[in-house]
Amino acid sequence: MSTKQRRSVGRPRGFDTDEALERAMLVFWEHGYEGANLTTLTEAMGISTTSMYAAFGNKEELFRKALERYTEGPSAYLDRALEEPTALGTATAILAGTIRTTTSPARPQGCMGVQSALAVGDSGQAVRDLLAAWRNNGCCRLRQRFQEAVDDGDLPPQADPALLARYVTTLAFGIAVQAASDVSRTELQATADAALRNWPLC
Repeated sequence: MSTKQRRSVGRPRGFDTDEALERAMLVFWEHGYEGANLTTLTEAMGISTTSMYAAFGNKEELFRKALERYTEGPSAYLDRALEEPTALGTATAILAGTIRTTTSPARPQGCMGVQSALAVGDSGQAVRDLLAAWRNNGCCRLRQRFQEAVDDGDLPPQADPALLARYVTTLAFGIAVQAASDVSRTELQATADAALRNWPLC
């Protein structure tokens, strides 16, 4: 047996790490962090536990990578919404993006950043903290956008950017929870429209 042949014996079959991470993201999205056990994850990813640890680290590290993928993929509507020319346009785009993402028939219902934080015990404290920081980051970015709107005269001077940001993110997370409970897209959009009718205008 040649050296090349000897080296190939026992070598694990290669796999598409990008596709495996996509599948892991969907499992976490559907089952939450604690609900996604290693068996469910590795079966969905099509790899062994050994391969998972080698490629992604432990379950917590895999979750962190999956959350990054979620942020850059399904949740990327936030980045686009922040580029809207008006504060109302930003708020409208965020709620529309939330509804579109959390009710898609091709993906799990709800929001990965919300669902994964539910029913997390002491062993998942690091993940709970990670998700709290993830949600707060979105709120902080939105507050900065609304502050710019006040400075530019798009929002009235008495508008409170922090309060408006918390208002929109609370609506978005509430929509995500309702979507996970199978509330229809039409009903959620009507709720979002009603919530923005009293938006402060100059």
